[in-house]
Amino acid sequence: MSRSTSVLVAAGGNVAPIENLRLALDRLETQFAPLRVSRAYANAAVGFTGDDFVNLVVGFDTVSTVDNLLERLHEAEAACGRPREAPKWAPRTMDLDVLLFGDLICTRPGLTLPRPDLLRRPYMLGPAAEIAPTTVHPITHRTLLEHWAEMRERESHALRPVELGWRPKWGHSPI
Repeated sequence: MSRSTSVLVAAGGNVAPIENLRLALDRLETQFAPLRVSRAYANAAVGFTGDDFVNLVVGFDTVSTVDNLLERLHEAEAACGRPREAPKWAPRTMDLDVLLFGDLICTRPGLTLPRPDLLRRPYMLGPAAEIAPTTVHPITHRTLLEHWAEMRERESHALRPVELGWRPKWGHSPI
């Protein structure tokens, strides 16, 4: 029997973000239920001028490999209208990024785990600490809540709660 791995995935977009987050969560729920879903937060675009993003973090356990998980996330992004060749620093319908895949540490083309932005972006770390406060970062060996408590950037990059209106069909409710 395969061992289950705990996963955290950042989800967000700034093109019809509420509708696309609901669609992405529905897709993830059919494959990885039960989901642990943070609150959704609006925040200013980073790296370019554009509409505000709405972001959240979703957690779940899976027996999938990291490569299989990436394929599923790309499929969910495509279902939300995001082409694979979409530019990085531009408006987007959906961005699904693996933040943590258990205690896996890797660097290869197209994947760095844990995701380096996790400890630098309030819109990733805050929601991650919300649903997985005692999760230990595999490089720093400190909990996500400890990192969140010490994050200086959170004052300059405000997160505004947004009502997502999504409810799971199975498993856990959003916070």
